[in-house]
Amino acid sequence: MTRFEPLHTLPRARDVDDFTDRCDSPREECGVFGIWAPGEEVARICFFGLFALQHRGQESSGIAVSTGSSLVVKKDMGLVTQVFDEDTIRDLQGISAIGHTRYSTTGSSVLCNAQPLLSTSVVGDIAVAHNGNLVNTTALRMELESEGVVFETTNDSEVIAQLLSRHHEGCIEDTVKAVMERIEGAYSLVVLTPDRLLGVRDPYGIRPLCIGRMDQGHLVLASESCALGPVGAQYLRELEPGEIVSIGMDGMKELQGVPTKRHATCLLEFIYFARPDSLIYSKSLHMVRRRMGQELAREHPCPDAHVVVPIPDTGTPAALGYSEAARIPFGEGVIKSRYIQRTFIQPSQKMRDMGARMKYTPLRETLAGRKVVMVDDTIVRGTTTDKLVKMLFDAGAVEVHVRITAPPVRFPCFYGIDMASQDELVAAKNSVEDIRKMIGATSLGFLSLAGATRAVGLSRDNFCSACFDGKYPIAVPNDVRVTKQMLELVPQNSSAGVNSDELELPLLEPA
Repeated sequence: MTRFEPLHTLPRARDVDDFTDRCDSPREECGVFGIWAPGEEVARICFFGLFALQHRGQESSGIAVSTGSSLVVKKDMGLVTQVFDEDTIRDLQGISAIGHTRYSTTGSSVLCNAQPLLSTSVVGDIAVAHNGNLVNTTALRMELESEGVVFETTNDSEVIAQLLSRHHEGCIEDTVKAVMERIEGAYSLVVLTPDRLLGVRDPYGIRPLCIGRMDQGHLVLASESCALGPVGAQYLRELEPGEIVSIGMDGMKELQGVPTKRHATCLLEFIYFARPDSLIYSKSLHMVRRRMGQELAREHPCPDAHVVVPIPDTGTPAALGYSEAARIPFGEGVIKSRYIQRTFIQPSQKMRDMGARMKYTPLRETLAGRKVVMVDDTIVRGTTTDKLVKMLFDAGAVEVHVRITAPPVRFPCFYGIDMASQDELVAAKNSVEDIRKMIGATSLGFLSLAGATRAVGLSRDNFCSACFDGKYPIAVPNDVRVTKQMLELVPQNSSAGVNSDELELPLLEPA
């Protein structure tokens, strides 16, 4: 067993709006944005790009701006609108900018872990913003520390920042290539130097990253295409796995940083994470989710039901599809509060115990006396779905048939989703019937993996579906538990990870 000693003491992160975090859906990742637009208000454009990506992370936000000769960074804990105001944006003048909105997957939710991260090389400043998770973080960090590097954060993104600053001697594209050859895992990056903006995607393309063009010819990078329209940019394309896009006064250069391994975009981006108005693989996510609902109706019919009700917002397109395929009326049966999101004012324990009732309100008019099909996106821990089912019964539903548009989540994610450890995953140790009893539903049906990929319209080879089937496209360490706090502990000994291209992780034995 690997033994750990404390690296240093960090203030404990406040559990930001913990009562809304304790849900059955996977927790968010991060959003990145970049803009090259000399003569424009790049920080303002970046702000609105991040605002459109706020769903990907609500713990901290930051923007780095290039003046053409140096970089300036502003970041803090909180939502984009809490971190930036008019005066701050007005002060951030420059020719290009990158931004980040964070949900922590490695490193606690504290200010030192907020991004973009700024580092200094022998030829100038570099800022980087990262969506994803590295799997060889610990080995790289220990190597860098042995060379005298002092780390200021406990996130894996600083490993990338430190490698960039140590390799950079003049050509940023060559620097990024050299770093890509050393890091392993999921990463979509935006990198800023005083004279260039770069977009970078890992050789598996696990996390999304796209590029758009504004009317003036200026270029924009974003985690999702939904961030392009609000800033007046037209979608061009996704970056290819392993690709580097470099933008400067000489225009845009498209380079292959490392060879493409395969296309393995996270399937949960299609099911849950990305906004329904985004495109991935040139597919409308709204239509994909609608087709997932249709597939779900075919796989798990409920012919005697009176109404199909979504758990908003991610369940809505699938519920529409279920309704269409099953020919059962669609109804709005649950109202979600749009304002109970992330807040620094903590609820009391009594309010925490109310859980889902603070976030959702049932509509008795839709539910009372009805047999209800309740459509939601995922069940991860099983800690909220039972409350939602009870809420529908309390509102008068006579039957509640739960339908989930993701397959059972049985394995942890190592690539940028703060999902849960395997012993917290309810489907890892329980059958569908066991879960049905736990949540108190009349019946329970999960969409199959084949049905999910059919709905996208592509073969399973195009996705990372490791959290469903345990087949990891990138080898992960076999002796170190990859957790959010792993860099707040230093391993006394470690060995290399497995070398297989596809690692199959066994289920934990029931306790």
